Amino acid sequence: MKILLIGAGGVGGAFTAIAARRDFFEALVVADYDLARAERAAATDPRYVAAQVDASDAASVTALCREHGITHVMNAVDPVFNMPVFTGAFEAGADYLDMAMSLSKPHPERPHELCGVKLGDEQFAVAGEWEAAGRLALVGMGVEPGLSDVFARYAADHLFSEIDELGTRDGANLVVTDDDGNEIFAPSFSMWTTIEECLNPPVIWAGDGKGNGDWHTTAPFSEPEVFDFPEGIGPVECVNVEHEEVLLMPRWVDCKRATFKYGLGEEFITILKVLHTLGLDRTEKVRVKGVEVSPRDVVAAVLPDPATVGPRMRGKTCAGLWVTGRGKDGAERSTYLYHVVDNEWTMREYGHQCVVWQTAVNPVVALELLARGTWSGAGVLGPEAFDAVPFLDLLTEYGSPCGTQEL
Repeated sequence: MKILLIGAGGVGGAFTAIAARRDFFEALVVADYDLARAERAAATDPRYVAAQVDASDAASVTALCREHGITHVMNAVDPVFNMPVFTGAFEAGADYLDMAMSLSKPHPERPHELCGVKLGDEQFAVAGEWEAAGRLALVGMGVEPGLSDVFARYAADHLFSEIDELGTRDGANLVVTDDDGNEIFAPSFSMWTTIEECLNPPVIWAGDGKGNGDWHTTAPFSEPEVFDFPEGIGPVECVNVEHEEVLLMPRWVDCKRATFKYGLGEEFITILKVLHTLGLDRTEKVRVKGVEVSPRDVVAAVLPDPATVGPRMRGKTCAGLWVTGRGKDGAERSTYLYHVVDNEWTMREYGHQCVVWQTAVNPVVALELLARGTWSGAGVLGPEAFDAVPFLDLLTEYGSPCGTQEL
């Protein structure tokens, strides 16, 4: 296996640190628009080489694949670049993985009721071409989406006979401080992506539990609920957010409802609302003193780089799936399957903060399963399309086991 990693930011850097401890691949090309950043990430292992790539240009991706004989493209850039990277991999005859799917577009007249272009629609539209070519595009293979989708498959196969709701719930008690120890606002993940998913209309699946149903939307930050997260994180208010799980899970797992709720916190929600009110969430470029800039790019640029906040961060992050329905014995069941990561541990063991580490470890595990032949397939597939047990076993082998809590 020869891997092309596109994106050497927070998640990409954590990916290289995790993969360096494994022997399932022959070579890894670390590519970024910023060659110096790619070189820093590639310096961690003799199997790595650095390269420059323009992720907005499919031809650039294809050329780099062909130059290095790439078999698998790992997409670790913001999802605005998904389609060029996805297309470039296909043209090169390589398999493909990403951690977030092609972007959505709200319904032009009724955005808080009806779906417009859904997350992943552009990728699923060409699923037949990938399948006919015998190539695999494994989409949404991060932590959320990704591990949460693996949990859905595991729950359906081993824990439940009927599923009422697949409810992804994400929360943390992370705190970032300045040099004087004061708490500061510093997102632990890409601000560009966070704005995209939090200000778009959230999507909800409603069905009959037998494969029939459809998606609808609601208003951002709707249906707040307090969820009590495990391992000392405690109660966190969670709200509806647009996310890929809701678009992926019902394609392979029968359920009556699928939701995604994120523990953003009052301060973060207020900041996001202000950005939207001021138009600073816009991606269309505006002219400022003779220079054209995207307001959202400016917001992301002035905030601390998520890859650098680890030493000033403390706490834990939790990704999980709350499943309700009937167990294999027919009795009512409510179970939370989860993965908690402590920032102190990831910084000590890998030198990367816990949110990017938790995101990056899952595609490394998936690639190892593909290299072994444990997972295989063709077309555009989500994590739900594969056996969950080998994935969860290998994640434990990596030193980061998951947990289960009955609610």
